[in-house]
Amino acid sequence: MTLRTAVIGVGHLGRQHARIHSNLAAEGLTEFVAVCDLDEKTASEIAAERKVSWTADWRTLIGNVEAVSLAVPTVSHCEIACELLEAGIHVLVEKPIARTLDEADEMIATAAKSGALLQVGHLERFNPALVALRPYVRKPVYFEIHRVGEFTARSLDIDVVLDLMIHDLDIVQWLVGEDVAVTDLHAVGIPILTDKVDAANARLEFSSGAVANITVSRVSTEKIRKMRFFQPHDYVVVDYATKHASISSLAPPSASGAWPGVHVKTLDVIDVEPLRAEIVAFVEAARDGLASPVSGNDGKNALALALRALQRIEEHATKVQVGSVGRAFPN
Repeated sequence: MTLRTAVIGVGHLGRQHARIHSNLAAEGLTEFVAVCDLDEKTASEIAAERKVSWTADWRTLIGNVEAVSLAVPTVSHCEIACELLEAGIHVLVEKPIARTLDEADEMIATAAKSGALLQVGHLERFNPALVALRPYVRKPVYFEIHRVGEFTARSLDIDVVLDLMIHDLDIVQWLVGEDVAVTDLHAVGIPILTDKVDAANARLEFSSGAVANITVSRVSTEKIRKMRFFQPHDYVVVDYATKHASISSLAPPSASGAWPGVHVKTLDVIDVEPLRAEIVAFVEAARDGLASPVSGNDGKNALALALRALQRIEEHATKVQVGSVGRAFPN
């Protein structure tokens, strides 16, 4: 069965979804039929570029498609996703899954009831460097992660924790083990150019003894997306931007008994665009009735950590009396 697909929300990220859906249709994997956006000019321009129809009302897609990429502002995720899922339409929703844990639960329950697939767009799970590294991960102990970038006008409806840090919160939980509890979480952050948190640091402690230190900023003068961590006998480096992964470990001892030195293994990485890999995984799971590659529960767990970090940031700001910190979402 060839799924008919659409993209709802064709702003900065949604138009990239549209590009990939168009490519997959050209390859015969899907039938890309429409884009949707409240901005009719944007919708019509992207539709003309991708040679599909367009609409400003996402409800008109019901009955005409089997799967969608949902790339609208987070405030609308729950409403749109639940109605589509109820109609049996598979949904790939961009992160964060929702504004609140209650909304995430509603989306998860709706998908379970309807049987439609709900996948959350935690893109870094599909980064080729991380895909190559994943089989080598065993009981990581300490993470040092930096994700910073230059300021842009995108995603300003949410804090940097929900925009950027949530990627790393998801990855760390995934690598440590989804059944390993976070026993403590400390976080600080400040608004710089907006009324929301623009730069933040979080320290997570896990019941396994693992510790993760995560720094994010959207007001840097350079772009860095790197993760380093230690596990027994290994030092691991991942550069998400260059799609590089390496493992450093003690080399086997020499016959003379001399100091063995360090062996650096650079992993073989299959260079695939992460967003394409994510959408292909979504389409194939929806078509073949497979489990969600990144489930609603995965998305909820990452959101829970992000909201917990934001709470700690607000508590710290109040404690040191440096002024109010922007809320995750305006009332």
